[in-house]
Amino acid sequence: MKPVNDTFLRALKREHTDYTPLWLMRQAGRYLPEYNATRARLGSFMALAQCPEAACEVTLQPVDRFGLDAAILFSDILTVPDAMGLGLSFVAGEGPVFAKPVQDEEAVNALYVPDPSEKLKYVTDAVRIIRRELNNRVPLIGFSGSPFTLACYMVEGGSSKDFSTIKKMMYARPDLLHRILDVNARAVTAYLNAQIEAGAQAVQIFDTWGGALADGCFEQFSLKYMRQIIEGLTREADGEKVPVIVFTKGGANWLEDMAACGCDCVGVDWTVNLTKARLRTKDAVALQGNMDPMVLFAGEEAIRREARKVIDAYGDVGNGGHVFNLGHGISQHTDPDAVRILVDEVHTYSRSKHAAR
Repeated sequence: MKPVNDTFLRALKREHTDYTPLWLMRQAGRYLPEYNATRARLGSFMALAQCPEAACEVTLQPVDRFGLDAAILFSDILTVPDAMGLGLSFVAGEGPVFAKPVQDEEAVNALYVPDPSEKLKYVTDAVRIIRRELNNRVPLIGFSGSPFTLACYMVEGGSSKDFSTIKKMMYARPDLLHRILDVNARAVTAYLNAQIEAGAQAVQIFDTWGGALADGCFEQFSLKYMRQIIEGLTREADGEKVPVIVFTKGGANWLEDMAACGCDCVGVDWTVNLTKARLRTKDAVALQGNMDPMVLFAGEEAIRREARKVIDAYGDVGNGGHVFNLGHGISQHTDPDAVRILVDEVHTYSRSKHAAR
């Protein structure tokens, strides 16, 4: 069944829309006081993420507050390696940490594809609850990290500034890294398909660290495995197409390659000009993005001005194909009122552009 507001899904399919739909990466998060209250009640990030009812609550908070055009499942990209038994925890001031980093042949050989119906059941339960509570208002986006991005955390043991450990493995023992990436790709495929079966109506692959790769390495160690995932995904559910979005932060150099990987939409960061991106991808896919998240700290006039610039850069909307988003996740220090202003401007200004065609 189509959502009452299916503008987001139609834009991904490059169909005509009455306005440009909008959602924000990390839209359910620490910038919202209601999110902080829910997290405090649960006691920790992981306790919140692993409680389906609470995950539903925070997923719906920004949709209810701002009138966004899509909800995105509240979860974390590291749920998959955590389900592999690597021992994920979040350390104050450090971020995610794995108790068992994957840095040698023995650790690589121990990796396996977790059954989503067992160790990741809390995620699919959350998807089902969110779909029910959304009551078909807007579509629900499922997601996962890309195989390479997951591998960065798995090999480094947590966050990294230079990715020295995984890059050493990539150049010295590429066979080991390829084995990790293959397991990750199969795990992500099963995980996203489980989300789709549970009710996700579109999915996004977050290739957060693909842009850290050298040219030539991106195709071999990141895009190859995202393509493998896309080829294995369920692309239709309940008689409707399930669109796939690929987002590589810092991936401007490979736009054409990403557009040809089988996805329906390429997300771009704020370094990309949307006019040029459309020319480079030849309108073969929808585009998602791409305002700099820092604009939201610059006041109402700047927010409205920069939002219009993004919409104008995309240009002719005759065939749809643009989903407005930030070029990366929203900062935890953002004033929620800035988001309200952004949503108002995108919806109002884009509606006039769509009506004028």
